[in-house]
Formats: sequence, C-alpha cells, structure tokens
Amino acid sequence: MNEFVKYQSEENYAIITIQNGKANAISLEVIEGLNLGLDKAEKENKVVILTGQNGIFSAGFDLKIMTKSPKSAIELVTKGSKLSLRMLSFPQPIIVACSGHAIAKGAFLLLSSDYRIGTEGDFKIGLNEVIIGMTMHDAGVAIAKARLSEVYLNRSVNNAEIYNPKDAVKAGFLDLLVPEGHLLPTAIKVAGMFSKLNKKAHVETKLKVRKQHLLDLENAIELDLKAEISLNS
Repeated sequence: MNEFVKYQSEENYAIITIQNGKANAISLEVIEGLNLGLDKAEKENKVVILTGQNGIFSAGFDLKIMTKSPKSAIELVTKGSKLSLRMLSFPQPIIVACSGHAIAKGAFLLLSSDYRIGTEGDFKIGLNEVIIGMTMHDAGVAIAKARLSEVYLNRSVNNAEIYNPKDAVKAGFLDLLVPEGHLLPTAIKVAGMFSKLNKKAHVETKLKVRKQHLLDLENAIELDLKAEISLNS
C-alpha cells in the first residue's frame, strides 16, 4: 500500500500490517495506507486481518503531527474518526490481531473492528487521552459508547484506566486472548470461519445492528469539526 502499511493477499483473507516506527503511530500516511488496503480487500471480497508490529499494535496518533499545529491535529483526528466510521460499516468482517500495546487511537481501532484477538504479555490497552490532558473528542465518546458497557465506558474514557490484556477482554477492547506465538494462526483460523459467512447478510445485519451508533458517530465527527473551528476562529 505504502511504506507504512503492508498488504498481503491470501486465498480467504488479507493481512493489513501497520509498520510505522517504534510506536507504530497512526499518521496521515498510515491512514491513507489503511484506506488503500481496505479498498483492495473490498475489491477482492476478502476478510481483513489488521495487525501491527511485534509487541505493539499502535500507541495512537503521531504526536509530531498532533503538536505541529491545531490545523494538522484537526486533519489527523478527523481522518482517524472517518477511518473508524468506515471500519464499523465495512462490508467485510475485520479481525484485529492485536500484537501488543494498543493505546488511544490504537485502542479505538480495536473498538472499530468486528473481532479482536489479543496476545498474552505485559501489554497496555486503553484510552489515555485524559491522562495526557486531552478532553475526549465527541467521535471518541461515540465509538466507546458503541462498544463498551457503561461501567467500563466511564472507567475507560473519564478515568483513562489502562488495562492489561486479560482485563481488556473484560472491558470490551478484546474478545479473545491467546498465548504469544498463537496470535496470527488464531486470526487466520477465525478468518476462515468468517469467510463462510454470507457477505450480503453480514453487512446488512451489521449496518442494522450499528445503525444508531453509526449515525451518532457521523454527528460526532461534525461536532468535533465545529468545535475545533470555533476554538481556532
């Protein structure tokens, strides 16, 4: 796709891998690469396995871009929110093979997919925005509300609680935990099961189940843009 996102096509699935430095940060180039990968998987009619580098799925948005200027931060956050909206309504099942730490936008990508497999280990998963002094954006609240129970929503979003992989399953960031070395083989096995789904029934049901959440997220993206524009005008 580009130097930051790798695409590997197999018979029943495609593996999309984020590879962007030590933090595996989500930059504009990574978002562009992910969208190109999703374009290709959609065209090839393949289940998606999204993964990261060994020990880290993603530590979130690229802080160099976030601190460069308000304009660059708005652009990155907006494109990130639109990526989540696309993933939540994507016609193919999206499995995340969470290869380690998943913080901030990394954790939001977990919340934007259909099935999340984590690996055992000393990894941190969660939303740290309030810890680092960021008021959670409306789109972030909308994504979290769609996938976390109310108890864990408050603990994760308001209190910025960070979880180990075992507790991340309880909170709703992950669905399944496997030993190290079993991550990709398990994701491939799940992709094989998902490839047997009737794709038309899958997407129509997904859109029905998530209808209100998708509308809420669309509205939240607009609210975030308006808020940022008024702050900087």
